[in-house]
Amino acid sequence: MNEPVTVEMMTEKALLWRCLHGGPLTAGTIDAMDAGGNVPWAQFRDRNLAFLRNLAATYGASAVVARSGDSIIGHLRFYPKAVRDLAAQGLGLCLQQEYPYGPSADFGRRAFPPLAEIADKTLLIHCMMLAPDGSGGASYRRRGIGTRMAGTLIDWARRKGWQAIEATAYEALPVIYAMSGQADRRFWEAIGFRLVRTAREPALEAESEFVRTMHKEALAQGLDPGTIANKYVMRRFLG
Repeated sequence: MNEPVTVEMMTEKALLWRCLHGGPLTAGTIDAMDAGGNVPWAQFRDRNLAFLRNLAATYGASAVVARSGDSIIGHLRFYPKAVRDLAAQGLGLCLQQEYPYGPSADFGRRAFPPLAEIADKTLLIHCMMLAPDGSGGASYRRRGIGTRMAGTLIDWARRKGWQAIEATAYEALPVIYAMSGQADRRFWEAIGFRLVRTAREPALEAESEFVRTMHKEALAQGLDPGTIANKYVMRRFLG
């Protein structure tokens, strides 16, 4: 029988420095460096821990995590928009990619502005992910865990004085979720987020095997394949 799932803010006491593509992680397995082929895990570990410690020390937390027993089975990573703007030359802050898609080697040692000094008090949701179905003998999807993690972030952010939360969403295609941990637009709308902007993702308009898979999944779901490159910016105000 599956153990109860608890959801809590991730603080400096236990930092999840890598993601759950390979399944749940525990204190005894998170530092296993052989997982993931040619990924430079030791390098990423040092870079990511410095980054996450800085976030947690400055703002009180750097993610929401879901636990089943001693295993982390879900996470929701978020960054202040002001911190994301500091990485303007990079393309993202993914903890499992090298710069420019991940943080630069020294990014975690930069001075992050305290909340009181930030004009645009917006948090950006970077990704939300559950361990793959079947990992650890359990299925974690469609049990409301993602909704609980998002609700935990909303409550925490409101108490801390943040004014809004933004998330990027795409169409509800399995290949997108498996690759990026991005929930779809309908998920965010169901918990009070509203569409504020629609853009196009150039990488999703190029010819690639990934895009071809998206195209097939869209057709199978009766979606217009022309929407697969849409990027939906969803926003929830915390007034």
